[in-house]
Amino acid sequence: MRCLKIYSLLLILSISFGACEKLLVPENDNHSTIDRIYSDPGFAEGLIMTAYTRIPTNGLSFNDVATDDAVTNNKLDQYLRMATGEWTALYNPVNQWDNCNSGILYLNKFISVIDTVAWKWSNSQINSMYVQRFKGEAYALRGLLQYHLLATVGGIGTDNKLLGIPIYSKFINASDNFNIPRATFAESVNQIYTDLDKSLEYLTMDDYKNITTISQLPPGLENVNVTDYNTVFGIVANQRISGRIVKALKARVALLAASPAFANNDAALWGKAANYAGASIAGIGGIAGLDPNGNKFYDQARVDAINLSSNRDQMEMVWRRAIVTTNTREQANFPPSLFGNGNINPTQNLVDAFPMANGYPISHPLSLYNPATPYTGRDPRLALYIIYNGNTMSGKVITTGVGGGINAKDSIQSSTRTGYYMKKLLREDVNMNPVSISTKKHYEVHMRFTEIFLIYAEAANEAYGPDGIGSYGFTARSIIAAIRKRAGISQPDNYLNSILTKEDMRLLIRNERRLELCFEGFRFWDLRRWNSDLTESAKGININKAKTDFQVVNVEARSYNNQHMHFGPVPDKEVIKYDALIQNKGW
Repeated sequence: MRCLKIYSLLLILSISFGACEKLLVPENDNHSTIDRIYSDPGFAEGLIMTAYTRIPTNGLSFNDVATDDAVTNNKLDQYLRMATGEWTALYNPVNQWDNCNSGILYLNKFISVIDTVAWKWSNSQINSMYVQRFKGEAYALRGLLQYHLLATVGGIGTDNKLLGIPIYSKFINASDNFNIPRATFAESVNQIYTDLDKSLEYLTMDDYKNITTISQLPPGLENVNVTDYNTVFGIVANQRISGRIVKALKARVALLAASPAFANNDAALWGKAANYAGASIAGIGGIAGLDPNGNKFYDQARVDAINLSSNRDQMEMVWRRAIVTTNTREQANFPPSLFGNGNINPTQNLVDAFPMANGYPISHPLSLYNPATPYTGRDPRLALYIIYNGNTMSGKVITTGVGGGINAKDSIQSSTRTGYYMKKLLREDVNMNPVSISTKKHYEVHMRFTEIFLIYAEAANEAYGPDGIGSYGFTARSIIAAIRKRAGISQPDNYLNSILTKEDMRLLIRNERRLELCFEGFRFWDLRRWNSDLTESAKGININKAKTDFQVVNVEARSYNNQHMHFGPVPDKEVIKYDALIQNKGW
């Protein structure tokens, strides 16, 4: 971490071949130094753009395969190795230490020069707005990266204190002191809130969109020119962090801070998380703002309909990345008969978590579940998210039991190991056949509103109980009712109506979170912040050719230590280098 190359701009050299002395003495105008940021706005903006590249959700991690939700048929997968006994302070696939800290230090440098750079020297009004937006973005991004770092290393240290992260509030030069101790967990959370609140002083608008009249100008910018406003805060800035995103992020931070691994059932902390999530939900019209198709945010019709030139995006999206045209997901995860590698294999554990269409868990006597026809009458999300024996993908029936050819369980290297393939996140209109291969539009998600609804439900239930009304007029029960109704659960939802206690509602909310957010990289972090069992073995299903025998089998053990692995390690190399850093217990 001490290396200057991590925290300063790369030196760009351009050497002309000629006399030997010219090879040794570069010309003054053929290379860039850090001073260029003061005279070149594009070069200066590269500092914050580098921080954007450090956002951990820029790509799908599929760390679900390190949990009881999925396994992978890629025997070299880093999360498989982690889940089966290799997770240490030396080998840590979920490590964000270098990534987030370097992004934070880039942002610290950027914050120090924002007021100095001439962003638009010919127009003082536009220049002032650039300063405002960049400050808002920079503080927000610093809070975001601090949050991700805290989620990975926050925990009980060897000194028996609940510790957080080192707090870097300024750029650190090579000659400065890097031996900075970790702040307490509470101090780290407060620092994140401070940055997010600071960003909202500048990002006074919820979204980046073009306006047409002065009446649409946000607070603090009432006197600027509409055209100038659109130049800085208009649709051109889409996919950058905005006020709405920051408000939702505060809910995510508050949920982490209130969770059992980090707090002792503190109703005030749960109430804070509920209030932040509630404010975000109220900002889209309350429960009525839940996107009726939000659980299919990745499908052909939803993605192809996006048209930012008319300020149209999915209601479901709080924040997403730009659209790209690719087939990478499908190549990795289609079943082998569709020319895919079948990488992500959902478990029987996850399949069993889907209730029946009447809303009752399959273990409940009123569910009407029949083990002889295990996929009949199930919650519609099962068929939407998981390819099971007899389900279809790209219009073709996929058989994962005996007689299914290369799609059958354990048939070839790219076959499923569990009897299931992932269906969620994939576009069925992609063709991977080498003779007619196609690509389609995709995007990655940073945050969607379904997550915010689920944050509210979890926090409100813990703070007020299933039917306690918080500051925004809705309850944990009403939120979960809306999500389950959207999913296709039969109405009235008699199972939900039968839930009376906070404890039973907690189990239902956690299960709904598991289903709605499956394969999006939440399960690993949720199990840890809930202090839940990490060691449940991943299971699969063996199905005979006649479909008369369904045998649940163990597929892969989970070799975690529940005593300390709810908290991740500080990288071993950092603890060795800096004696002020305290390692978490057990690592």
